[in-house]
Amino acid sequence: MSQPLAGLSAIVTGAGRGLGRAEALELARLGAAVVVNDYGQPGRDGSGAASAGPAEQVAAEIRAAGGTAVPHTGDVSDFAQARELVESAIAQFGKLDILVNNAGILRDRMVFSMTEDEWDSVIRVHLKGHFNTTRFAAAHWRERAKAAGGPVYGRIVNTSSEAFLAGSAGQPNYAAAKGGIVGLTTSTALALAKYGVTANAVCPRARTRMTEDVFAGLRKPDEGLDPLAPEHVAPLVGYLAAPAAAGVNGQLLVVHGGMVAVVERPRVRARFDSAQETFTYDELDALLTPHYADRPPGETFAATEVLGLRRG
Repeated sequence: MSQPLAGLSAIVTGAGRGLGRAEALELARLGAAVVVNDYGQPGRDGSGAASAGPAEQVAAEIRAAGGTAVPHTGDVSDFAQARELVESAIAQFGKLDILVNNAGILRDRMVFSMTEDEWDSVIRVHLKGHFNTTRFAAAHWRERAKAAGGPVYGRIVNTSSEAFLAGSAGQPNYAAAKGGIVGLTTSTALALAKYGVTANAVCPRARTRMTEDVFAGLRKPDEGLDPLAPEHVAPLVGYLAAPAAAGVNGQLLVVHGGMVAVVERPRVRARFDSAQETFTYDELDALLTPHYADRPPGETFAATEVLGLRRG
């Protein structure tokens, strides 16, 4: 079995279940030593005895398969705990090579009904959580590159969402956070390229505990792998973490059900120049109103067609 990640170490956040678990297992299968991060403490079984939490369960699963893994139960939305997560990976394995940011929560509600806490909590876990770990991993790679006098190995794989691309009406907090993650990813990609580090984002579509209500109406097949299984997403994450993806940087990819789609960057559709030093209201009215007059009803900057992507 090919192990392109042999000798490399990785952090996967939100890896106790769902997508993060599948990604941690895939990175370990490809040879990486993995820090399995999932917020929370060990629980209790039916008899009241202590039982391993999700992070330890996944780490144990990796070790049972012959891999190397340790659990971490810190909260990545907390700046200090994110620092400790990165430092613990470096202490455990000597260095950090791969960071997969996946931790997240949902607090779905229409924008006119959303509470302040529902907004803040989703932005904090998704967007701030991605920043926190990235900040300390980036500092580690920069220091290593300076010591080495040249580029080092570093990979960041962030988790965005089709909710950002398509403008999910019932998820203003989630869509905003996931859009912010794309901005963070492209900024990070440009900032760290000279150090040998790449940063990319994926938009996964998967049936997990977090999205069970979203996909409740889509029945699992009686036979074969569920098109919404997290296992469809994990191989792309493994690839983006590998040496083969050295030329892939600052990219956004949609992945689900045996399909990967590369999303093109925004392009300028039209340009208008003022006939004088600056625009007036009347001039803008004469230029822009006809431009939008023939647009299909409801068309916005959102790319709703991405929701129709399927394996061919």
